[in-house]
Amino acid sequence: MSNAGLIAGEATSVTSSVFGHLADGSAVEAFTLKSAEVEVLLISYGARVVSLLTKDRDGAVADVTLGYASLEPYVENTNAYFGVIAGRFANRIAGGRFELDGETVQTTINDGKNMLHGGVEGFDARNWVARAIPDGVEFELVSADGDQGFPGTLTVRVRYTLLGSTVRIDYEATTDKTTVVNLTNHAYFNLSGEASGKILESNAFTPVADAAAIPTGEIRAVAGTAFDFTQATVIGSRIGADDEQLVFGRGYDHNWVVRGEAGTLRPAAKVYDPVSGRVLVVETTESAVQFYSGNYLDGSLVGKSGVAYVQRSGFCLETQGFPDAPNQPGFPSTVLKPGETYRSTTTWTFATA
Repeated sequence: MSNAGLIAGEATSVTSSVFGHLADGSAVEAFTLKSAEVEVLLISYGARVVSLLTKDRDGAVADVTLGYASLEPYVENTNAYFGVIAGRFANRIAGGRFELDGETVQTTINDGKNMLHGGVEGFDARNWVARAIPDGVEFELVSADGDQGFPGTLTVRVRYTLLGSTVRIDYEATTDKTTVVNLTNHAYFNLSGEASGKILESNAFTPVADAAAIPTGEIRAVAGTAFDFTQATVIGSRIGADDEQLVFGRGYDHNWVVRGEAGTLRPAAKVYDPVSGRVLVVETTESAVQFYSGNYLDGSLVGKSGVAYVQRSGFCLETQGFPDAPNQPGFPSTVLKPGETYRSTTTWTFATA
């Protein structure tokens, strides 16, 4: 990769390059955001995070996100969603079907009988238009009316910025027809380093009906369950418990309700790795966060360091609206109408302890 441009903010440099080329010859652009504390590599294919370097308690730098060193495996291995912006509807919609303005919408199906992360060709498989901005990069995508079955031409902008030890993701979308929108970033974290192996030693949730991971519509208190992380708890300490919900997901793959007022930036999760001393604090304006413990990684995908990603070698904290919200009247609405603007913000702040 050769640098093709540079924007320097007060504390963050932004360099650009070409990461690779798609089969049609179009270039996939890469942008490196660098501060004194953190370095992030992003690419236009999927508007995704490729790597995120941060220091441990001794000052040693490691990459704490799972992914690949080259473009080809991102194109070929679409089911892991490493680092992508998932959309137009992140998470699942039962049967890929819902009612909207009195009409039935049928999306493409790509997860058994259900739609996952936007359908057969979601936003993860698009080469977004990218441009450098102060302290970061903006990605833009226009999703046509009827794309994957969703109504309305949707114009989406996602801005990643880096200030000090905080990565900020700002989402914005508008539509020309009533539609549904639910966007998230699907980065897999391993605070010991992406090649270090399993993460098991590193309020309320929505139960699922079965292994297809579609919510029942209930919002259940976490107290007294294996889903209670209101106090610091080792991820792996209860992941094998005899709990129907853990059996359905092969571990954690559930939606936690974020306390506080949706639309305001507030804490959603805090993760501490005792080996490296790294701490990740996630804040969001969203109503929920999907905690996924990498249950379907099986060692068949080999990452940047040449190490196979085995089951539970990374975790995701996907800030978003509730899964299957279009079919669940008791969940917060994900409907977007013409004249409205969808806005969402999530931050990742890194520290050591």
